[in-house]
Amino acid sequence: MSDSDAPAERRGRGIGIDYAEVFRALPSPALLLTPDMVAVDANRAYERVSGRSLAELLGRCVFDVFPDNPSDPRASGAQALRASLERVLATCGPDSMALQKYSVDMPDRPGVFEERYWSTVNIPLLDADGRVSLIVHRVEEVTALIRARRALGAAPEVPLTAEDAMTADLLNRSLELEELNEELRKAHARAHEVAVTLQRAMLPSTTLPDRPGVAVRYRPATSLNVCGDWYDLIDLDARRLAVAVGDVVGHGLEAAGTMGQLRSALSAAIRATGRPATALSTLAAHAHTVDGALATTAVQVVIDRTALTVTYSRAGHPPPLLAHSDGFVEVLDSATDPPLGAGDDSLPRCESTVGYGPGSTLVLYTDGLIERRGEDIYAGLDRLAHSVERHHLLGPELLADAVLADLVPAPRRGPDDDTALVVVRL
Repeated sequence: MSDSDAPAERRGRGIGIDYAEVFRALPSPALLLTPDMVAVDANRAYERVSGRSLAELLGRCVFDVFPDNPSDPRASGAQALRASLERVLATCGPDSMALQKYSVDMPDRPGVFEERYWSTVNIPLLDADGRVSLIVHRVEEVTALIRARRALGAAPEVPLTAEDAMTADLLNRSLELEELNEELRKAHARAHEVAVTLQRAMLPSTTLPDRPGVAVRYRPATSLNVCGDWYDLIDLDARRLAVAVGDVVGHGLEAAGTMGQLRSALSAAIRATGRPATALSTLAAHAHTVDGALATTAVQVVIDRTALTVTYSRAGHPPPLLAHSDGFVEVLDSATDPPLGAGDDSLPRCESTVGYGPGSTLVLYTDGLIERRGEDIYAGLDRLAHSVERHHLLGPELLADAVLADLVPAPRRGPDDDTALVVVRL
């Protein structure tokens, strides 16, 4: 006899199926009873729908756990269930019960019974001699369906049709999915909160009282997919300020952790070299040793307040904008190289220097500010340039707020990606 012809029990042993765990995981609520109607096991679905833990069920007669409501003289749920179980014992066959009202006392309010309705089937398990050794008491709660029928004027005592039974089953499945989705939402929300907290802990404060000419805005994604955007500001000496913005590919805690490592590495590199291109080359080499760091984009800028110059290098990152005092907005896109790990890291990276006059403003940002689904990124860049041109006479704080208002208008729920924005009055 082939394996496919073997009894299911033997096949299960052959591949190591844990039938106890299968029973526990079944989506339909089920209680195992002895012929004396004592509970010997229940699956998780039954624990959930009955409001009783396994410890509260095991070793107890089902009618002791679920007595009829003593204050309702018409209560007959226990009597009907007992009659069904006795028919199973007498016939050694399954017994499907009609729709049954069987109120259950509330676990958190002893003595208070809640009206509930059930669709029940009791199935015997026979031993080698053909006698009932266990009874599978399978239930589906149809209380919500009965309430809906009542709202439409139907009497709850009217037997469920096959269509009603299918509706009840689908309703129970949907309720289970709703509970599972809610648990997932809560778990994702906790992970989102942890990731945002981690990001904020690793970034400089957005309130910079010692830098009156600098404004920073950082907005985490409103979706659960927190990303790895970062910014940094470092005084290299009395005349030079280093500003960096970067964006790690990926989401969640992993991206936030990777972001922290890369931000620290770039900070050390620019302090040591003072040159944007050299610092990004060092960061690119380091990225190969950090999980999740490849394809990260970054831009590093050094502002020389004495020479009135901005020196910059980009690793696949959107270009900074330099708004001159007359309102002309220059896109700093000359020094362009691939993201970290996306090119030949043995080649030197590009670097460019531009001059500026007093009253100019430098704007750095991440792609969450300008990218929109289904839209070319250059459209977002043009939108940002026009916003900066329109508001260039504002101070850094007001300019930052105005740019966000223009590019992330109020009707939107918020960015789908992290957004970092740094505005520096030169």
